[in-house]
Amino acid sequence: MFLIWVIAGAASGSGTPEECQGLTGDSLKSCEDAGDIGTTIGVGLVIAFWAAIDVILGVTYAVYRLARRRT
Repeated sequence: MFLIWVIAGAASGSGTPEECQGLTGDSLKSCEDAGDIGTTIGVGLVIAFWAAIDVILGVTYAVYRLARRRT
């Protein structure tokens, strides 16, 4: 699920954003760069969320295993 989310987020940043239509020169370049930075931040947040969920699940599994072991 997270992999699909990352791929979809990265793909959404391709092309010229609607907000940049009609701009030329340096204004167009700045607008496209801002869109690329936003896409990068979004994908980074998804990956960070993915890692946090993995850590939470790992700790939960470790606690579960420790609670069920025989003494």
